[in-house]
Amino acid sequence: MSTERFYKSRKGLDRVWHALGYSLAGLRTGWTESAFRQEAVAACVLVPAAFWLGTTWMQTALLAASVVLVLVVELLNTAIEAAVDRIGQERHDLSRQAKDLGSAAVLLALLLAAGIWIAALWERFI
Repeated sequence: MSTERFYKSRKGLDRVWHALGYSLAGLRTGWTESAFRQEAVAACVLVPAAFWLGTTWMQTALLAASVVLVLVVELLNTAIEAAVDRIGQERHDLSRQAKDLGSAAVLLALLLAAGIWIAALWERFI
C-alpha cells in the first residue's frame, strides 16, 4: 500500500489522533519563526485581555478571534514560504509574488486586529 493511501485510510479516533500530532508538529515548526513567536507572545497577553476588555461575549470573541486570526495567517504564510523554498532558492518572479502575497495577508490580519482592538479600547475608555 502506498504511503498516501495508508494515511488516507485512517478513520475515526486514529485519524484524529494522527491529525493532532501533525498539528502540534506544525505549531512547533511555526515556533521556529520569530514573527510567529512574537505574535504568540502577544496573543498570550491579548487573549486574556479580551475577557477583561470585552463587555459582551460577542465583543470578547471578536477581540480574541482577531488575535488568533493573526496566528493562523502567519502559519499559512510560513507554509507558503516553505513550499516556495522547497521548489528552489533561485530568484523567480512567481516565488517573490507568492511570498509577497503571504506577507500582505499577514499585514491585513494585523491591521484588522489592530482596528478591532482600537475600536474596543475607544468604546471602553473614550
